[in-house]
Amino acid sequence: MRSAYYHSSFRKQYKKLEKVIQRRFIERLELFLLNPFDQVLHNHKLHDEWLDHWGINITGDYRAIYRLDGEIAIFVAIGTHSELYE
Repeated sequence: MRSAYYHSSFRKQYKKLEKVIQRRFIERLELFLLNPFDQVLHNHKLHDEWLDHWGINITGDYRAIYRLDGEIAIFVAIGTHSELYE
């Protein structure tokens, strides 16, 4: 279905994450590519500084932010809720 691309800012943030969070992102990405609106992902449109972006749940506190370019999801940021939204 949809494919994913990783912005350079996302890659930098991802490399700094603990391995367990990196693995969880991969699990959630696989689910996202199968069904972007699976309830587990809590996929939702963002606003304010993240206008035209969407967020998915990675863990209870970690989120991944992406924008759409046609059928391609471009992941631009990953981090805790407070790192991304405050």
